[in-house]
Amino acid sequence: MPPRKTPTARQRRLGSELRRIREHAGLSLTHAASLLGADRTALSNTESGRFGVSADRVRTWAGHYGCPDAAYVEALAEMAAERINGWWEDYRRDLASDALDLAELEHHAVGIRSVQIMYMPGLLQTEDYVRAVFSESVPPPSPARQRRQVSHRLKRRDVLDREDPPTCTFLIHEAALRMTYGGSKVARGQLDNLLEQSDRDNVTVRAIPFAAGGFPHASSSAHYVYGVVPQLDTVQTDTATGSGFLDAETSLENWRVALDRTEEKSLDPASSRDFIRKIAKTV
Repeated sequence: MPPRKTPTARQRRLGSELRRIREHAGLSLTHAASLLGADRTALSNTESGRFGVSADRVRTWAGHYGCPDAAYVEALAEMAAERINGWWEDYRRDLASDALDLAELEHHAVGIRSVQIMYMPGLLQTEDYVRAVFSESVPPPSPARQRRQVSHRLKRRDVLDREDPPTCTFLIHEAALRMTYGGSKVARGQLDNLLEQSDRDNVTVRAIPFAAGGFPHASSSAHYVYGVVPQLDTVQTDTATGSGFLDAETSLENWRVALDRTEEKSLDPASSRDFIRKIAKTV
């Protein structure tokens, strides 16, 4: 089959996990290809996400590699069996790939834990707030591009309304709560929406007041997306130049610890709602 021109983040992740299993087994690409009766180039293309692979082949390869984690192997097999063309693909011509990759991650998430320093969580933003945030971009987007950016950001929120929504915890710093993107009216509407969304059974909002002091990675917002097994978790971090995606075992463990410590510094959900209401009266 011809290689994919633009494999999605999930397709690339499946390939990288197959490579990880092979490397854990101590097999070179050449040795593995010989063991599997496969072409070395085709195996390499599969591990890069450029070639697809069947669920049965994933199970066969994992068996030859001696992978002992049945749940992990089955999760990879299910990834291989997927034949969906997600809604985010409609935006591929208009937006950067990291925005599409994040939407794809959220679509498959069983849980999300987010810490936000200067912005409200993307999944909880109002339309006016989204438009105000994108208006601050340098260089400013064209009207057409901004419409697509806003549309994509709002479409991401649908994940909270699906039949089996991810369990979400949003840790929001006081700085983000007090930033008045779009002016006072927009900021109050955003804070009211935050309180409304926190009433969802699958959404927990916790505020981090200035008085809480320091916490790990205080300069970085992060989005920890839980997969069906821990090996398929992913961390998305925001920087001034774009998003980064981390899935190495050490990175995941470090971010789990960092988020645990940050959550310990935050207010409990009830106190957080009271805190947000007080801020809303001042903007």
